[in-house]
Amino acid sequence: MSSLVSIFDDRPYLLGQPRVATVPEAVRDESSSQSASLRDEQIQALVEQLFFRPESCPVRYVGFTASEPPTETAQLCFEVARALAEEGRYDVGLIDANPSGVPLQTQLDLALTAHPETAWPIGPRLWLVPRQNWLPAGQEQQIPEPCFSRLRELTLEFDFAILCCPSILWLTTRIGRGCDGLVLVLTADKTRRLVAARMKDLLREAQIPLLGTVLTERRFPVPEALYRKL
Repeated sequence: MSSLVSIFDDRPYLLGQPRVATVPEAVRDESSSQSASLRDEQIQALVEQLFFRPESCPVRYVGFTASEPPTETAQLCFEVARALAEEGRYDVGLIDANPSGVPLQTQLDLALTAHPETAWPIGPRLWLVPRQNWLPAGQEQQIPEPCFSRLRELTLEFDFAILCCPSILWLTTRIGRGCDGLVLVLTADKTRRLVAARMKDLLREAQIPLLGTVLTERRFPVPEALYRKL
C-alpha cells in the first residue's frame, strides 16, 4: 500500500495499510475490503488532483519516478492509469519508460501477447506500452536520441499517459522533458529527507516540473471498530 502525499503542497494526503495482526477470518476479510476501498478512493482523489484541477495548467502526460532504486512504482502507475481509463472518456497509455530492470508487464504479472514489442490493451481504453516499443534491444546503456523521440511519439498517441520511469537521475530528467511533469515516489521510514530534497533541487535545475510526491509503504493500525470485534 501507499500513502499519497498532496500533489500541490507539502501536507500529507494519506492512504493507509492495515497493520499485520492475528484476527478472525471474517474481520480480516472486512479489513482488507475496507482497505482496498479506501485505496481506490484515494487513488481516484490523486487522479482528480493531478489531472483535473480546473485552476491548474492541463496535465496529460506524467512520469512517476522513485527516489531510490528499491522503491516500487509499477503498481502505483498501474492503479493511476486504470483509474484514468475508468473515466470511460479517454484512451490511456501505461508506458514502461525504464530501459533496464524487470519489464513492467512482468512486475504487474500481465500475460504477454503474440507481439510483446507492440502496445496491447490490458483493460477498457487502457494500453500497456512495453519498453521494446521505443528502445531496441542492446541500447539500454547508451540510449540514442531517436529512442527518446520515439518515446515522446508514443506518449502523444494517448489522451493521457502514465510513464513508469527509472530512478537514475539523468535518464529521469531526459524522459521528463517529454512529460508535463514528474511525481516523485518516496518510501516511508527509508527515504532520507536530504535525498528527497536533493532530487527536488536537481529536477528544478533541469527545469522538470515536480507535480508532487507519493509516500509508499506507510502503515496504519487496524481501525478501532475492527479491534472491538476481536
